Amino acid sequence: MAYIKAGNDTTGHPVNIFYEDWGQGAPVVLIHGWPLDHTMWEHQAIALAKAGMRVIAYDRRGFGRSSRPWTGYDYDTLAADLNALLEELDLNQVTLVGFSMGGGEIARYIGTYGDARIARVAFVGAVTPFMLKTDNNPEGVPQKVFDGMMDGMKKDRFDFLQTFAKSFYGVGMISHPVSQAVLDWNFTVASLAAPNATRDCAVAFSSTDFRADLAEIKVPTLVIHGDADATVPFEASGERTAKMIPQAELKVYKGAPHGLFFTDKDQLTTDLLSFVGR
Repeated sequence: MAYIKAGNDTTGHPVNIFYEDWGQGAPVVLIHGWPLDHTMWEHQAIALAKAGMRVIAYDRRGFGRSSRPWTGYDYDTLAADLNALLEELDLNQVTLVGFSMGGGEIARYIGTYGDARIARVAFVGAVTPFMLKTDNNPEGVPQKVFDGMMDGMKKDRFDFLQTFAKSFYGVGMISHPVSQAVLDWNFTVASLAAPNATRDCAVAFSSTDFRADLAEIKVPTLVIHGDADATVPFEASGERTAKMIPQAELKVYKGAPHGLFFTDKDQLTTDLLSFVGR
């Protein structure tokens, strides 16, 4: 069991971040999405490690086996946790890969700490540049959508998580891109996360503006997004992120939902191997 300390919580207790460290070679840090943990990267982590990379996948605070403090689920703190991991393990020439909410950590990390340790970054179904629709962000998602999510979690978090997962993976009456076993795994992982972390992270990824952070990204960048993503719509996120980073390469997965790390796992693995191996 491997942990790094990412400061203390408001009561003075240490916040420990759990991570797995596989393989040897150039470091690749995998940052998971909401409301899951690092185990979502199973297929990609194994393939990258077998290909000669050092793969570090960690659990965000409040999720998986990391500490569950009451506060600290804003992106400034989450980026500080990522920085603590990179510094403690003394990682350099790192490829950062962030899925969904994890893309926000990449943006805020570079916007705050720079890219001295970073070789390249990949945004996969990421929430950047700014999810919320406002007067100066008309392309965003209306607040009522996120209010509905919060109401659903408040009323019955477990029912919300099960319903949310179907849209997450594109499951419908005649569409079953993932097995029931995957949905069961998804529910188990999501339901075991700290309830306060689940709610507060939803607020963070829905309301944080990363546009200034994206302007600081100068390293090679890959943007991957499904054009059938009903959770983080491509037009509001991936498409705009790629346009804001001049050197970004955009790969659009035709018909892919949000959970493409399972539904399109082979293509995602192939594209990450190609990107990291350049």
